[in-house]
This record gives sequence, structure tokens and C-alpha cells, in this order.
Amino acid sequence: MRKLTDNGLRWLWVTIVVVALDQWTKFLAETHLSFGSPHELFPGLDLSLAYNRGASWGFLHDAGGWQRWLFVALAIFISVVLVNWLRRLPREARWLPVSFALILGGAIGNVWDRVQLGHVVDFIQVWFGSWPFPTFNLADTAISIGAVMLIIDYLRGGYSRHDDAEREQPHTPSKGEMHD
Repeated sequence: MRKLTDNGLRWLWVTIVVVALDQWTKFLAETHLSFGSPHELFPGLDLSLAYNRGASWGFLHDAGGWQRWLFVALAIFISVVLVNWLRRLPREARWLPVSFALILGGAIGNVWDRVQLGHVVDFIQVWFGSWPFPTFNLADTAISIGAVMLIIDYLRGGYSRHDDAEREQPHTPSKGEMHD
């Protein structure tokens, strides 16, 4: 039987750190910020407590409540897929399992909010001139970083494509396989 450290599951510590930091910062936001009252850290970055019952950019935020369980189910499904994928990655893999672990941590952090609170706690507000980017949190940041890492991995040729290329190399017989 393979040990946990023999595959990509050894990177689950990243997931745990993301969930812990996400929940801690959301607790701090709810403790120290007032809903809808932005606190400017510097031009272009505010801390502003907001609650999101929908998905990214408030998509489906006013759908009546059913979306909560849809997003929980979707996140759980994606989490199961990612854990299974991590389990299959070899120990040598680094970039891909870290990206999966970040996405998994972000998904779990936001699912935790949806199950416990019925909404996701957001508090980071970025401005581009007078245009506000949708308010987000550390879980969203981890998901975004993980997704960018996946795109970079794909553009670089991807870990799995390197494996395929190695398998396609012609077989060179060893001395014991040589025939007279």
C-alpha cells in the first residue's frame, strides 16, 4: 500500500493552511469591519465587509436560496475530483499538486461559509480608477492563483504531457534483452 507521502496528497498541508488563513481572516473581517463601510488601506485597496449568497461577481445572489446548495454540491464534487487527482500524481510532481491544493483550500473555505452561514464572507475590495473589482476573500485568491498555475502548467506543456512524451520514447533494449 502506498503511503500518503508517495503521491500528490502530501501537498494537502497547503489546503489546510489556505482554509485556516481564509477562516481566520474572515473572522477578523467580521469582527473589525462594519458591513458596507469601506476602510481604505491605500488608494485602490479597501477592506469592505460584504456577504455573497451567489457565485463570482454576485452571480445568482438573489436566486432565492437554492443556489447555496448547488454551489456546495459543486464545490464538494470538484474537491473529490481534485483529491483523487492529487492521489494519482507522483511524488516528483510539484507545480500541479500545489495548484490543486490551492484550489481545494479555496473551495473548502467558501463551502464552509455557505454551509455554516448561508453566504460567503468577502472583504477585499480592489479599485481600478473608479471601477470596483468585485469584493473577494483569501479563498477566492487561492482559487485564482491555483487556476493561473494550471494555465501556466498547460502552456508550459503540462506535467502529464511530459509523462506521455517519456512513454513515447523508443525502447532501448538492455544487455539482457539483446539477441544474437
